Amino acid sequence: MFSPKLWQLLTAGTITLIGTGGGLSLTGLLLKATLNNPLLSAQSVDKKSAVTTQNASLNTTQQTISKEFQGQTIYQAKLPITDKVIALTFDDGPGPKNTTQILEILKQNHIKATFFLVGQMVSFHPQIVKQIAAEGHVLGNHTWHHWYRRMDVATAASEINRTADLIYKLTGVKTTLFRPPGGFLHNGLVDYAKSQKYAIIMWSDESGDSQRRGQTPTLIKNVVKSAKPGGIVLMHDGGGNRSRTVKALPQVIADLKAKGYKFVTIPELMEMETKAKDVVTAESSVVTKDGHSSH
Repeated sequence: MFSPKLWQLLTAGTITLIGTGGGLSLTGLLLKATLNNPLLSAQSVDKKSAVTTQNASLNTTQQTISKEFQGQTIYQAKLPITDKVIALTFDDGPGPKNTTQILEILKQNHIKATFFLVGQMVSFHPQIVKQIAAEGHVLGNHTWHHWYRRMDVATAASEINRTADLIYKLTGVKTTLFRPPGGFLHNGLVDYAKSQKYAIIMWSDESGDSQRRGQTPTLIKNVVKSAKPGGIVLMHDGGGNRSRTVKALPQVIADLKAKGYKFVTIPELMEMETKAKDVVTAESSVVTKDGHSSH
């Protein structure tokens, strides 16, 4: 009735016969064989592996920051004036329209940025958050509600942890970067974030796109005139209509490139500061010809 190979699979329990009204269901038999036999289900396994690989790719970007910066408040990286690198950061997203537009501009220019996400917006637009991570950008925590008011420890913990948990659930990213809404440092949020080893990321350069006044040329001028090596630029992709930011971004990038700047993420920026410190330390301990260290 059965071929020797099929009988071997049956007796080994690899496949199971499905009874149908006293007979055998060939469809059921084949289905069971496919599900239970590792050889027959190889194609299925390959598909699962592809999904796993795809999910893993969301977390390939360097998302963490060195321990020396955890618990610290950072306005810019301390770099030599010759290191013309700058970090673009975007707050209050993801936005349903503007974030995807900004992502497209960044992709066209081969730039990676850092996005400080509001948890509530993450819950509304999970696919956009996945896209941000999948395209190699860095994710930061910007609280759940974007509140400015004074908070007790329990409220601050909920604002930060709830956002962090959702970002991790969607992308596998455990961020160590926190930006306080409005830049408020003394309402309880930063104290809690520091206790959890977050680096508090502020800014040295802002477009002014959160202000109602100021058209696109003004936003461009604001960023470019304040640019400096190791700078951190504040812009917004959420929290309202950010069409001015979308319009300004290509020219901001072009003008900074014309000044010789390259674009990095916050973790990359701080890694450069660490390396710059190491170089200074090495140079300051060079042994002179008479055998004494030069300081």
